[in-house]
Amino acid sequence: MNCIHASNSPGQPPKRPTVLPLEEVGTVVAERQTLQPKPPPMCQVLMLNDDFTPMEFVVAVLQEFFGKNIDMATQIMLAIHNEGRGVCGVYPREIAETKVALVMDAAAQAGHPLQCVCEPLSD
Repeated sequence: MNCIHASNSPGQPPKRPTVLPLEEVGTVVAERQTLQPKPPPMCQVLMLNDDFTPMEFVVAVLQEFFGKNIDMATQIMLAIHNEGRGVCGVYPREIAETKVALVMDAAAQAGHPLQCVCEPLSD
């Protein structure tokens, strides 16, 4: 009975490839360089003043979405009221955009015209 053996038959490991030696003359060795990843672009989240949104709502939003305590939220709310805008926090761009969307949705659901934007930080 004749049997034919395939080089990669089931149950047998594949054959190892032949490794040829490197020539000593003209060999090039690449050095590994570690790349330092760049930090993500940062943006500041700002709330803008309006004459209709209650101050209590702004304080509640600052506490809920930005993790501010009552004192810090009140200070930011007063800055928004007195200066026309206030910084709620500084975050990577994607997180800042998400926070803006959350604030805008909460304001719309509550029927307030509160505006929230994100601006890139200048280097």
